[in-house]
Order: sequence, then structure tokens, then C-alpha cells
Amino acid sequence: MSGMELKGLEALLKDRTPGLMDSKRAYAVLVPLVEQNGELCLLYEVRARTLRRQPGEVCFPGGLMEKGETPEDCALRETWEELAIPDRCVRLLGRLDFIAHRANFLMQPVLGVVDGSALDRMAPSPAEVEEVFFVPLSHLLRTPPIEYTYELVPTPAENFPYEIIGIPKNYRWQNGRENVPVYPWEGRAIWGLTGRITRNLISLLQ
Repeated sequence: MSGMELKGLEALLKDRTPGLMDSKRAYAVLVPLVEQNGELCLLYEVRARTLRRQPGEVCFPGGLMEKGETPEDCALRETWEELAIPDRCVRLLGRLDFIAHRANFLMQPVLGVVDGSALDRMAPSPAEVEEVFFVPLSHLLRTPPIEYTYELVPTPAENFPYEIIGIPKNYRWQNGRENVPVYPWEGRAIWGLTGRITRNLISLLQ
């Protein structure tokens, strides 16, 4: 490699923001704080039953980041598309911890406060949202989630190149573990990535 090529590589890395290695997609969600009955709550959606992916599951407003978007841009755009809450009615507080998912995507949660006047005009999109509901922060702070753990066991394909790599077929792969927090609330379950994001926020507040 020539000196000129090294300088080009140095310039590339200097201006580059590192991302999730091998990531194929990036998503962002708004974690909406709202005031209800004099106390702060989190706003959750229930996904429409007609959706192909995760129908009927609880989530935050959000979705796939488009090219050139920041997590904040994506979270605000998706909140408008799903709930008709305009970005001028959301005061962004900052990003929570991101999730590097085993399915090779990055999830970026953004915390924001939604103006009460926007809730009066909120109009969930029937194509994406079945309903919305609110959970008081005070409840989440005093009620820890039920936590479940399951094993992630590597299963190499039949044609895995053991001989080329130089390892035996009984090679001891390292297993993984997935922790799933579940917050029951009035007949619903806040769980999965939404549960993890909720737990992350609550841990910061504590």
C-alpha cells in the first residue's frame, strides 16, 4: 500500500462514524413521554393485526431508517406517519442506549416529550396501529419486569468448512443467551426490544 493510499484511508476513517459491523439495516424509534392525569407516562402502540411482521405486538413508534436520516429524523418521521404527531410537538431529550441485534441490525431509541395538545389531535394510522395506551412511569419504576432467559445455540451448516479452518467437527462453539424482560399491563405485554428499551430508560431514571 502506497503512502497516498494510506493517507486516503486515514482521511476516510477520520470522518467516518463507526456503526454495527455487518449490519444490514438500522431502525429508530421514538420513546414518547406524555403527561396524563398529572403524571408522566410512556406512550405505547399496538401494531395492527394486518401487518406481516409482529402483528398485534406492543411497540414504540418507529421504523427503518432511510438513507441519510439520523435516528432523530427517522423517529420523528415515523411518529408523524403512524400517529399524526408533528415534529414541532416533540421535544427531543436525547438518545438512549442502542441495541445491536443478533439479526444484524441496529436499533436506536430516541427519548422525547410529546406536547399535550398533540395528543388531542393524535390520529393513529389504521394500516399500522390498532390502538395506543399509556403506562405511568411511577408504575414502571416500582414494578420490575418479569425476566426470562433462553439459550442461543450455534448450528453450523452441513457444508461448514471445518477442514479448511482446521477445527474438528465436534468443535465447542460458544453458546449465547437472550434475556427477555416482560412488563404485564392491563392484559397486554410489553416485551422484546420494546421491553428492553423500557428497562433501559427505567434503569437510567433509577
